[in-house]
Amino acid sequence: MSKVESGNIIFGLDVGTHQIKALAGEVLADGFINIVGVGTHPAKGMDKGGVNDLNLVAQSIQKAVNEMEVFANCKASSVNLAITGRHVQCQNESGMVPINHHEVDQDDIDNVIHAARSVPIPAERRILHVLPQEYSVDVQERVKNPMGMSGVRMEANVHMITCADDMAKNYIKCTDRAEIKVEQMVFSALASSYSVLTDDERELGVCVVDIGAGTIDLVIYAEGAIRHSAVIPVAGNQITGDIAKIFRTPINNAEALKVKYACALKDMVNQEQTIQVPSVGGREARNMARHTLAEVIEPRYQEIFELVRDQIRSSGLDEQIAAGLVLTGGSAKMEGAVEFAEEIFQMPVRIGKPLQVKGLTDYVNDPSMAVATGLLQYGRAELDETQTIQKMPEESVFKRIKAWFKGEF
Repeated sequence: MSKVESGNIIFGLDVGTHQIKALAGEVLADGFINIVGVGTHPAKGMDKGGVNDLNLVAQSIQKAVNEMEVFANCKASSVNLAITGRHVQCQNESGMVPINHHEVDQDDIDNVIHAARSVPIPAERRILHVLPQEYSVDVQERVKNPMGMSGVRMEANVHMITCADDMAKNYIKCTDRAEIKVEQMVFSALASSYSVLTDDERELGVCVVDIGAGTIDLVIYAEGAIRHSAVIPVAGNQITGDIAKIFRTPINNAEALKVKYACALKDMVNQEQTIQVPSVGGREARNMARHTLAEVIEPRYQEIFELVRDQIRSSGLDEQIAAGLVLTGGSAKMEGAVEFAEEIFQMPVRIGKPLQVKGLTDYVNDPSMAVATGLLQYGRAELDETQTIQKMPEESVFKRIKAWFKGEF
């Protein structure tokens, strides 16, 4: 895991289209993460989750990480790195193996997971995650933990998330130039789900929708496991662009107007309220109705939510999301977003803020920090698994390593 000598510090790096966020968190015995370092910096050289200028991205990363290191008073040698972009894809697969000694042990579980992930994937793609959904032992289906069960064969269903290998390499080149090692890459929406969901929501069925500046990332849970994930290349920057073009104001001013005055539902805005809109070329600022701004923004949010609704319907899981939607990301904070989403989806909608965090909570208690804090929670879960393996007998550890190599090659 990403850690310093204390062994309990994990580092997360969210390289977004709009902003770079770096966090340092101490793993506590009660499962909480104590946030000890926070660094942010405007993202330069990113577009819709993709790198388009290595040097600019590296410089932005370095500045965010430096700020975080000063906060935490420690050096981030390696990080858990969030990745997104339209190149990220998902697929559900299954694998089957005979059960050794007619009783399921950890080796059998490892073997069946590797059998499920052994489907051919193009050479230009990289596997990010292989996430178990459920197991079957002989005729017994939908088993969540088959350990110790008797049987002669076992099947596993998994959710695989892959990305373009070149895109992943570009992310790593940026961190290399910032002199930071990538411990592991994590799909952004998966990280976000680790941060904001409860176990009850995962069991009941829920969709996490992370609305960033460049992309919308989503994951759908049902019966405790991820069933679908996707990236939609439409998000907050399009809203800013609409404001800039229609009101003929610079992008920076359009972003400020969006953050300060925007509302996703025009019916929620007082028609008599006015705002000042800066002009370009040294012209005087103009006054206009805030309701007019909402009239521009509402169609874009309608498009965003309808694209998400289409994804949910195409997954065939629309009847399994009883807990509704959890919105994260900077664009989820807009006034009226929850109400508009409830109107379109006809299900419960809430804003997702990081759970189980302590320390510098004032800096991270925000839906825009869900991915960054989720990277720490993901790292904590991986650290728990690593410590479990370390407690296993040496022979069992050797078998797991052997099974991993068998699955990889």
